[in-house]
Amino acid sequence: MIQESLKIESKDLSIEDLYKDFYTVPDFQREFVWEREQVEKLLQDVLDEFYDEDGIIIKGTEYFLGSIVVCRADDGTYSLIDGQQRMTSIYLVLCAIRDLLKGINEEPHSTLLSQIEFASTNDYGEEDFRHRLVLQYDDSKGILKKIVDDPCHLEEITENTISVKRIRSAYQDISDFLRINCDSSLKKLKLFYATFTKRVKLIRIITPSLTNALKVFETVNDRGVGLNAMDLLKNLLFMKTSPDEYPTLKQRWKDLIDTLGACGEKPLRFLRYFIMAHFELDSKKPLREDDIYDWFTKNSKSAGLEDQPLVFLKTLLACATSWRNFLSAKDVTGAINPYLKNLTLLSGAARQHFILLLAGRHLPQQEFSRLCRAIENLFFCYIITREPTRTFERNFAIWSADLRNAKDETALDQFINDKFTSDLEKRRAAFDFAFQELGQSRIQQYRMRYILAKLTQYIEQQAWNNPAHDSLDQYIASTVEVEHILPQNPKNEVKEAFDEKERYNEYLEKLGNLTLLEKTINTSVSNDLYQKKTPGYRQSSYLLTRSLAEKPKVGLNTQLNRAVEHLITFDQWNSEKIECRQGMLARLAVFVWDMPGKRKMPDDTTPEFINSEGESGDE
Repeated sequence: MIQESLKIESKDLSIEDLYKDFYTVPDFQREFVWEREQVEKLLQDVLDEFYDEDGIIIKGTEYFLGSIVVCRADDGTYSLIDGQQRMTSIYLVLCAIRDLLKGINEEPHSTLLSQIEFASTNDYGEEDFRHRLVLQYDDSKGILKKIVDDPCHLEEITENTISVKRIRSAYQDISDFLRINCDSSLKKLKLFYATFTKRVKLIRIITPSLTNALKVFETVNDRGVGLNAMDLLKNLLFMKTSPDEYPTLKQRWKDLIDTLGACGEKPLRFLRYFIMAHFELDSKKPLREDDIYDWFTKNSKSAGLEDQPLVFLKTLLACATSWRNFLSAKDVTGAINPYLKNLTLLSGAARQHFILLLAGRHLPQQEFSRLCRAIENLFFCYIITREPTRTFERNFAIWSADLRNAKDETALDQFINDKFTSDLEKRRAAFDFAFQELGQSRIQQYRMRYILAKLTQYIEQQAWNNPAHDSLDQYIASTVEVEHILPQNPKNEVKEAFDEKERYNEYLEKLGNLTLLEKTINTSVSNDLYQKKTPGYRQSSYLLTRSLAEKPKVGLNTQLNRAVEHLITFDQWNSEKIECRQGMLARLAVFVWDMPGKRKMPDDTTPEFINSEGESGDE
């Protein structure tokens, strides 16, 4: 025989019967998350179920609202493990009905009042009131107690947590809904109350222990149906943790959610990339968001959840903190990293490279910076050659295993050479071709701005070797504009003078026709002929732009002279010159993004040939 205390009980109950007992929402539960849409749907579903089109009650029907999972505490109360959103909303409906009745000078019936709070007499003959539902999590800040005890002064509440705002809003939404749909009619309100409490049913599942409750919760939610992997992972962690460690678990989980929330990150994407960065996966079967929770349950031991759940959560929190830093262009120490900053400019909403950043976060700061530079170069190559996004994820997940084992400079060198350099070599021809064809219609504008900034920055770094040029900020500031050398809004004489009039717009958007120029100078160069614009280019502080008109010189064989030596200067501007400058920038790009293979100087326009081995070479 199974002892009575070890049984799992289940029973369908009306709301009237349900709230003859007392419930608590434990402090480790997530906050109240329902918003107006969910609250009003609950009420509208009840109306639709019980009322016909004329507003007349339909007899006999019942409405099933789902199940709740509870654990019986020593004092007889029930801890809500699953169902707090519905139970809190139902409780708010009872409070709202009570307050609406009072608002039309009707004293609520004792049955309704007892469903909200239970009154008893203590040893001194005084009445004690015990609320039927108590929220124990910090985020609630006593808002539910205030609604029960003093609903007329809710505006005096100063706390502004998510739960406070949503619970207060839910109470107001429920009040408004009932006032409108019951026409402030005493008869209609009482009828709704009777229907709501007697004919709306839930199944209450009572478990003998918290562990049992958590397991039932997991089963009821069918491994992710209704709840996402983040919610279920939290549940799994509580199942694996001893009760005396719940406070630590609760705090670390809150820190994790707050960290991800502060940077606006999607928790499921973070979890997915965390797994890819830290564990071996089947390269032929991508890990989908729907598979995350199943993966954790199947790999709970190797992931560390089985034996050391708190250590696992500590690692997860550290990775979330690193993730937040990466989004802010900072390394794991919190220091600004120029290559991470470049990646934020380049990647847009893409986060695939975070797989490698997480896998390499153990590296010393200098080596981590080298990794970031390699990632930037490869990521850009993938984008410019239009490599599908799935390639990023697949490669980065596979490479993470080797990166986790790279502990020093030598190992990192080998990793970068084996993975990055070899991959770039395969894409070199596609990279060169992409640059030869690059124009504004072929790439997003923010990425074109990034490309021009990187090309401009490279020449400045070669000329001055000054840390002040390490950041792209000064090249993408609002004081700097993308200048179309062949103007966007040309004067008639400009278009007439151009040798390919029918293809004017095609040449207009080519990379070779673009350069960065200070806003103050750009205003002055206007939409004129090239010869009239060159004095403005000479005034630019950017050497790549100045070199359009002249090569600046300082002394003999200086660093500056060597930096601009292989840039091409133009005395006129036509289709041939735009093509020429496009080729120059394409050859320069090989240096800028550190592409492997043979390199030509930017001013080397000698044609390539195919040698006897069938390889591309130089004459």
